[in-house]
Amino acid sequence: MENPGDDKRSIQLIARLNRIPVWSLPKSYLAIIGLGYFFTFYDISNIGFAMPAINEQFHLSNSTSLFLALSVGLIGYIIGSFVIGTLADRYGRYRMLILTFALTALGSFGDALAPEITTLIVFRFITGVGVGADLNLVSTYISELAPSSRRGRITLLTFLIGILGQTITPFVALALVPNMEIGWRLLFAIGGFIAVVGLLLRFRLPESPRWEAHHGHYERAEKTIALMEKNCIERNIKLKDPDLSQIEIKQGIPARFLFKPVYIRRLVILIFMWFFWYIGNYGFLGDAADLISAHGAGIGDSIAYLAVGAIGYPVGAVLMLSIVDRFERKKIILFTTIIWLIAMLLVAGYANTASIYLGSFLASLALGAYLQVAYTYTAEAFPTQARSTGFALSDGLGHAGGAVGAILLPQIISQFSFFTGFAFIGFTGLLAGIIALLGPDTTGKDLENVSS
Repeated sequence: MENPGDDKRSIQLIARLNRIPVWSLPKSYLAIIGLGYFFTFYDISNIGFAMPAINEQFHLSNSTSLFLALSVGLIGYIIGSFVIGTLADRYGRYRMLILTFALTALGSFGDALAPEITTLIVFRFITGVGVGADLNLVSTYISELAPSSRRGRITLLTFLIGILGQTITPFVALALVPNMEIGWRLLFAIGGFIAVVGLLLRFRLPESPRWEAHHGHYERAEKTIALMEKNCIERNIKLKDPDLSQIEIKQGIPARFLFKPVYIRRLVILIFMWFFWYIGNYGFLGDAADLISAHGAGIGDSIAYLAVGAIGYPVGAVLMLSIVDRFERKKIILFTTIIWLIAMLLVAGYANTASIYLGSFLASLALGAYLQVAYTYTAEAFPTQARSTGFALSDGLGHAGGAVGAILLPQIISQFSFFTGFAFIGFTGLLAGIIALLGPDTTGKDLENVSS
């Protein structure tokens, strides 16, 4: 039987946490958390740039190449996000954050050293497990530590560090893959070193005090929250009295919460939002280089288009910093998908070199603007007891759209036209933004209020 006194203590701890108006842990923690995003986006991008060289050296057919580049990683991503995400709701965020980077390091070095296709497939799966779970946990972790009034901005700051991974990957690939026989192996090895550095740094992080308060680890939660309060006082930040209202503590397995009607509805909305977004996301990132090359540009030129356009990733994230906590996040999501549609129509038109560069830039800008706002929004939509599981199901099942997009885009272009293919993934992105409008309001609300 639950002890009412324990529930009261949990509520008091969470109320103290909710009143902290700024990021009050060491700022270095934001960089450490951001390194998780950095690896994720580096890895999501590097496989597409490595595939031409892998195809040539391993003598792969197009179907085997597609399976390796997309399906294996996505299967691992979905499994890792759900399994490790569910474990994080049960056993804590910190332990799983250590596990995920260990897996990504193992997978990346295995990718780099793979002597043949079977070994490479195995290690791409392991990498996918780590990446899928890590993206889930980083988004969940930072949402639970950041203050409600600045949650969007703080998560975007960590994301800005991460999105640089997607920005630099094309340039690293351009320097290595076309010029060195082992260039693609070095591309994966760099990811492994990034993961090792991130793993070592993560040992400095605390467990989420919000998770600890919900799961009865009061002394550890008290220690972290007291440190956060002390740092506020030292910065002459006056703390309001804790507000104990509207905070409810319920215990149980994650699925118990997600089967409530309010969360089932949110789950369905977010799955479809991510599904339609990933159709275009993975279609563009996975196929654009090959498709643009096949349409008349050389492989070097096609990579250059995407490399220069990738400057838009951090630009999009920076633009979001000033508005993410001022407007409802679901409306911001819609705005970014409109930019995405414009970008895809520019690429689809293939009018001239300038239009391809501009389309690539705007596509990257839309991705940089959309992703962390949508990650934050997804994490906010579920209660602490099932936040990681809810995120895993939304983002994980939504990734099925990535497989659809990467397979459909070349087929549509083959059957219809280059314009039709890229216009299609532009409109599926816009549909994701429209679906997001059906979700809850979250901006500026304490997580417990969003979850009620």
